Amino acid sequence: MAANPKYRKLDKNEAAVLLVDHQSGLCNLVADFSPDEFKNNVLALADLAKYFKLPTILTTSFEDGPNGPLVPELKEKFPEAPYIARPGQINAWDNEDFVKAVKETGRKQLIVAGVVTEVCVAFPVLSAIEEGFEVFVVADASGTFNTTTREAAWSRMEQAGAQLMTWFAVAGELHRDWRNDIEGLGTLFANHLPAYRNLMTSYSAKS
Repeated sequence: MAANPKYRKLDKNEAAVLLVDHQSGLCNLVADFSPDEFKNNVLALADLAKYFKLPTILTTSFEDGPNGPLVPELKEKFPEAPYIARPGQINAWDNEDFVKAVKETGRKQLIVAGVVTEVCVAFPVLSAIEEGFEVFVVADASGTFNTTTREAAWSRMEQAGAQLMTWFAVAGELHRDWRNDIEGLGTLFANHLPAYRNLMTSYSAKS
């Protein structure tokens, strides 16, 4: 560990979101989160990407096989986003169209989530770090078979320099200051965290 590690903050003007292989087939493999919890986390990440107007890239692997198509909610949320249906490459970074789409954003910070964590997330994360990108992995919007495989993947990515975060932390770090927009961010939180809805109800009653 570095003696004086630098706090590298996410910047909404420097970040892009990569949603990797959130496919109907692959999502059935996710067992380290409950199905409802995982879906909520993924959609929360998608909502914050839209809220902060972050360039977002969608990609799938071998849709015609058992991996299945992209979950429809993501396609609906990002109808204009680059959508890279990879014909077979397991590592999204091995697909030229995907890498081109990433580089065309002009962003150097990549916020990444996907299924499954040790493959579909870890492989492009390691590849992007090698090419000089600063990578933030959204741990609770990425899923896999069990906690053992998840922790092995987290360790591998962290050792390479990736930062692990949650969607809630990503939103907070991008927002920086509540005074920027209380209602907007509060509503996003309330839509995905029932307990936070109580906070917003209390706040609204005082206003």
